[in-house]
Amino acid sequence: MRLGVAAALVDRAIVPGDVIVENGAIARVGSMPAARWGLAVPGYVDLQVNGFAGVDFLSADAEGYREAGLAIAATGVTAYQPTFITSPLEAYWPALDTVAGVDDTGGPRLLGVHLEGPFISPSWPGAHRAGHILEPDLAIADRLCAAGPVTFMTVAPEQPGGLKLVTHLVEKGLVVACGHTDSDSDVARRAFDAGARALTHIYNAQRRWKPRDPGIAGVALTRPDIVVQAIVDHVHLAPETAYATFLATRGRFCLVTDAMAATALGDGIYSLGDREVSVTGTEARLADGTLAGSVLTMDQAVQNLVGLGASIEDAVDAATRVPAQLVGKHDLGFLTEGGTADLVVLDEALMVERTLVGGTEVFARAS
Repeated sequence: MRLGVAAALVDRAIVPGDVIVENGAIARVGSMPAARWGLAVPGYVDLQVNGFAGVDFLSADAEGYREAGLAIAATGVTAYQPTFITSPLEAYWPALDTVAGVDDTGGPRLLGVHLEGPFISPSWPGAHRAGHILEPDLAIADRLCAAGPVTFMTVAPEQPGGLKLVTHLVEKGLVVACGHTDSDSDVARRAFDAGARALTHIYNAQRRWKPRDPGIAGVALTRPDIVVQAIVDHVHLAPETAYATFLATRGRFCLVTDAMAATALGDGIYSLGDREVSVTGTEARLADGTLAGSVLTMDQAVQNLVGLGASIEDAVDAATRVPAQLVGKHDLGFLTEGGTADLVVLDEALMVERTLVGGTEVFARAS
């Protein structure tokens, strides 16, 4: 099958020519004749998605995952991590059991669950309900991991037993990110040395950066082994903040959406776990004004980053290779001959025209 594009983004370089897909793999790039328009890029990978198109993943059934997945595919995402915010323990068990039973959504790949809590800091709960936060507990962590495909966890390492939890989770094979944390620089360095590999949504719900107390963000900016995740919706971060962070961490800057159920639906009242969230325009907030997830989509995040000054190559890299490598999916996030045909076709405005997962078209924009 010819993809029908003018060029493809291959190893961070734009290669003229069409892309041929056979048996779920990329058979050839640079094939001539090429179309007059269209750029093929690797499928986007989103590591923080709370919900989408009216579906909150903490309470979703298998059909909800299918419906949300098809909507997510329209934004160019071919793989994602459903994310559960801090909740009562009894809410996690059915939610994790549901994910474990989801076989094929007909859309993007499920990469495992991201637990954004419950082992976070009560000083920086963000939109998480403080009453559900728990101090690090290895036995509870093991129960959570045994209940479903938990592959990624955000923790506050400064909490009592937090560094021990980081080590424990890393030894179990989870990706550990630090977030919702009051860690100072010393604890941040110790957490990263213990194996934590990422910072959850930099500058949001964490110790504030100060010249003589840069906290966990300051440490992450200087550590070449740490992936820095950012919500580039121009709400969570000022444009200058987002771009400065990108410039400081290029090649390990990771776009995430933190999307919640309102995404792709518009203004109204929606759920984020057991929180009621009001959405107006591009902002999702609790009644007290606290930001509560976002309505950002990954295609918009890429467009926003390019609009700030990043190249298309770097912006796509932040939405593909960087997140895929972080979670150990080395067959994703690349467009190369012989590779998996998780692909997105973009128009000249970087809008999504088509999305393919394993060579199968799961979204096509109506002409």
